[in-house]
Amino acid sequence: MSTTVTYLFDPLCGWCYGASPAIQRLGQEATITLELAPTGLFSGGGRVMSADFADFAWSNDVRIGKLTGQTFSEAYRHQVLGQHGSRFDSSAAALALTAVAHTAPAEELKTLKLLQEARYVEGLDICTPQGVDGVLRAQGLAAAADLLAGQNPDLQLQHDARIQKARQLMQAHGAQGVPALVVHGASGSRLVRGDALYNGFEALMAAIAAAAA
Repeated sequence: MSTTVTYLFDPLCGWCYGASPAIQRLGQEATITLELAPTGLFSGGGRVMSADFADFAWSNDVRIGKLTGQTFSEAYRHQVLGQHGSRFDSSAAALALTAVAHTAPAEELKTLKLLQEARYVEGLDICTPQGVDGVLRAQGLAAAADLLAGQNPDLQLQHDARIQKARQLMQAHGAQGVPALVVHGASGSRLVRGDALYNGFEALMAAIAAAAA
């Protein structure tokens, strides 16, 4: 039998990028049905990159990189964090994932990884529709890119519903932030905190099994 696991995340969350290897592997497990649930944590709000925020983000990213082995490149440091006054908003990236979920659902998990790597490794801006469009088209996801470019109101409604559902799950289970997992087992749904994603894959699977029991 398959266990359904909902992954609560935000595309601009550095800790979520740190958890990417575990999440990608989890998505390949035959006994797991993985559902992506963007929470909108960094969507909207009008935040822009400043020198102070960039310094804070980089110091945090260095910690994440040491713990997880994930790459936070100099290109990211200079071309993303160094662009003071640029937007810090995950709306475009999260909406792109909804477009992929609508047009090529089997590619959504891979697309999350590609968007994260575009930012943290290649130093590309995924906070703009243009930046996200480039990532989608480079991966042959033209249908998703076209849907996104068309500013389809149904897509936005679908996306808003995903965000609302994710936030309701966070509230219901007392999740304090992302990343986090909600495991849907025979006796109900239980939260698995994000730190389980950094302790090795066997420990993660054990935590999921315990939550599903």
